[in-house]
Amino acid sequence: MRKVVRELVDAIVPVDSAETEHQLDVLRWLDSDDAIFRTEKPATPPKHLVSYCVLVDTDDERVLLVDHRDAQRWLPTGGHVEVDENPVDTATREILEELGVEPTFHRSIGAKPLMVTVTRTQGRSEAHTDVSLWFVFDGSSEHVLTPDEAEFVDVKWWNFDDVCDVGPVAFDPHLPRFIGKLRACAREGEPGAGRPVGTVDQAVEDR
Repeated sequence: MRKVVRELVDAIVPVDSAETEHQLDVLRWLDSDDAIFRTEKPATPPKHLVSYCVLVDTDDERVLLVDHRDAQRWLPTGGHVEVDENPVDTATREILEELGVEPTFHRSIGAKPLMVTVTRTQGRSEAHTDVSLWFVFDGSSEHVLTPDEAEFVDVKWWNFDDVCDVGPVAFDPHLPRFIGKLRACAREGEPGAGRPVGTVDQAVEDR
């Protein structure tokens, strides 16, 4: 499964220098002998894989975020990758479990991560490092959701512009960059075709 994960990460086309650094860090990590799956809550090993399942309403430029009780931030839904689980399967499992949504991958991006990030967590649990693969799912703000109230204080559709204007403090720190990359993909066409998909700065200028 480590090889599968490496192929997923290696296929990502970085949008900026920050993502390039994160991708190289993750590839080196995957090439090491370090464990990559969480085996014990909350932080064993201290660096481990996560799949984000980002539900987006592309036509209305909205993203669904949850006010996460533990992280104390607005985040996309998602969860830790189980031992020897394909991160693609993690994403489809988590979005169904946490929102009650039958998963449909984004029409242009498909069943592959759009982005990879490395983040030091904050919140109530012991701090650790999440290696997050950002999968994108087609959604609609008209969706009937059944969110997991044990994990989330609230669930809300956010306009892309609002996420970028508020900044990273209230969210996963990489969320504004993700929105920028998603916009760049919409402008340039399907990502991952062996060329850069644009920059976050360009996407913001196009707002």
